[in-house]
Amino acid sequence: MSAGAEKIIHSQPDNLDSLSDRQGTSQNNLMSSVLIVDDEPGIRRFLQKGLAKRFSLIEVAEDVDTAEELRQRCHFDLIISDIRLPGASGVEWVTELREQGSTTAVIFITAYADLQSAIAALRAGAADFLMKPFRMDQMLASVERCLEGQRIQRENYVLRRQVNQYFDDSGMVGNCDLMQSLCEVIKRVAPMPSTVLIEGESGTGKELAARAIHKWSERGGSFVPINCGAMSAELLESELFGHVKGAFTGAHQAREGLFAYANGGTLFLDEIGEMPLSMQSHLLRVLEERQIRQVGGNREIPVNVRIIAASNRDLSEQVKSGKFREDLYYRLNVLAIRMPALRERLEDLPALAQYFATTLAKETGLSAPVLSDMDLMTLKQYDWPGNVRELKNVVERSLLLNTTASECIAGHANNIDNNVATQKTDNEKKLLLKDIEKQHILSVLEMEKGNKSAAARLLGISRKTLERKVHAWAEND
Repeated sequence: MSAGAEKIIHSQPDNLDSLSDRQGTSQNNLMSSVLIVDDEPGIRRFLQKGLAKRFSLIEVAEDVDTAEELRQRCHFDLIISDIRLPGASGVEWVTELREQGSTTAVIFITAYADLQSAIAALRAGAADFLMKPFRMDQMLASVERCLEGQRIQRENYVLRRQVNQYFDDSGMVGNCDLMQSLCEVIKRVAPMPSTVLIEGESGTGKELAARAIHKWSERGGSFVPINCGAMSAELLESELFGHVKGAFTGAHQAREGLFAYANGGTLFLDEIGEMPLSMQSHLLRVLEERQIRQVGGNREIPVNVRIIAASNRDLSEQVKSGKFREDLYYRLNVLAIRMPALRERLEDLPALAQYFATTLAKETGLSAPVLSDMDLMTLKQYDWPGNVRELKNVVERSLLLNTTASECIAGHANNIDNNVATQKTDNEKKLLLKDIEKQHILSVLEMEKGNKSAAARLLGISRKTLERKVHAWAEND
């Protein structure tokens, strides 16, 4: 045994077993495997013993040729390799593995560390680098960091696959002529840097369209959304542009704004019609000069951000009433896209309902509800004031309450007796769409004990829309 190996072994703490228990036993269910490559038998035995409680499979090799034979026979989650080995060095071997596409985490160990060796190890793709002699608690900590990094990489890969699958095309479900034309327009304008204004009722999928534009634009930065109507002018200014330290009471440290986070990407300004007038002038200046100034700051900061704005209001009417700046409106309205209401694309309703039923069933672990022809016919007769968002809520409610979507529309989902749906009279079956809408909204409002905010969320509409409808019904009664 070499002097280096003896130093390592003699430097172990007395509580090594308890340390291994703490860091390793909880992870044994991972069934991880490790390959140890070192030409010193003492190092190999030391690592085998110290890592035994952390790995279900441990293999050892004294040189690169033996290590490669083992690697060809089975998969290893981690490789621990000395840099200096008989024949080819550990760095040369790992470099070849990386060129072959291997992503296995590697920890290099060496007794002859210098700057050149460290640089070579990093270039070879080392996850960590330990100097001999080292303690086993140092090695265990390094192992946990490496395997945690591997786990995060796998999760990110799965998430990217899921996102790419979800947004495989535009992310919007529907084959009607309106949606096909919409997708063609989005694909055509996506690669351009032009500002886009998306209009449409609440729940029609304006943010989904904005995300599709960003995806097809292939811009390298992030997609950053913000609801412009959810905060005051002062808070919105700080959120968008950031602030310097001491800019206002409570600004104990500087903070970058969403324009900075979206640099190189897309900033989605949802509910732009709700933006305070004082902020509209600030936004206009940014659109004209492509520079921002943090709250309390003196420096102009250039930004490369594509702006997509959305509104469920008619901005041209907002301009006429003086609630929206005319110059900002024309600056935003370079290209306008209108999202159709669900009642305008009822032929897509079966596909949308089935899509929501399938995806929500996977998310909740419940069985997907069966959508009968009668269900679909009832759904098509409904006016859908909350549009696609309300349809999703109805399907989810039917899934959670184990009832049909048509019963949810008629307000029967809250009745434990499943036979109620069959007790409708001929007069009830002849209700007009507006009567069905009223009945449904009032039943949801009653279910939420008059809480309009909660009822609006369930219906997929804004509280203002709900209050307007209830007020109109009260006046007509």
